[in-house]
Amino acid sequence: TLSRNKEATLQMMSQKGIPVPKTVFSINPYNVEDQIELLGGAPVIIKLQEGTQGKGVILTESKKSAKSVIDTLYNMNTSILLQEYIAEANGEDLRIIVVGKKIVASMKRTSGLDDFRSNVHRGAAVEAVQLTPREKFIAINATKHLGLGVAGVDLIRSKNGPLLIEVNASPGLQGIEAATGINVAKHIVRYVEKHGRNNRK
Repeated sequence: TLSRNKEATLQMMSQKGIPVPKTVFSINPYNVEDQIELLGGAPVIIKLQEGTQGKGVILTESKKSAKSVIDTLYNMNTSILLQEYIAEANGEDLRIIVVGKKIVASMKRTSGLDDFRSNVHRGAAVEAVQLTPREKFIAINATKHLGLGVAGVDLIRSKNGPLLIEVNASPGLQGIEAATGINVAKHIVRYVEKHGRNNRK
């Protein structure tokens, strides 16, 4: 439940020392300019709290366009957050699958030319990727802090090191299995079988 709430997840990660992008939880429509400045100015990312598969994620190039989008979302009574745009990520992110306390697969997703979002459901290109020790540490510990047995952890590579974007408690497997050739579903089933037996003892 916690992982489905972007606000709660990012707050917990920050408290635990897991690096995340600068983020503002936008609740006041009258100081939007100040909120944008807290992130270092435009461009900024606007996210719906409950969005999935890249839906509800909007890149606004200017302060004017950001204010327009935010005003619209406020009028729809929608909970939103603002996040700094990491230009050097260049439309790429990492999806890391953690099962138990181990990383079983990881891939890099690269957005298409006409979309900055690097979600497989939005046509992103995928390939297997080697993780750094820091990236492995973040993925495993983010999963542990949320109390998840299975998770898809999304990171981006910034000039200041890896940053956690999101933790998904029910990650899709099609893209990462195709990219890595790893039967991720088998790892998950074995984990569930083992822990199901332990819980019955």
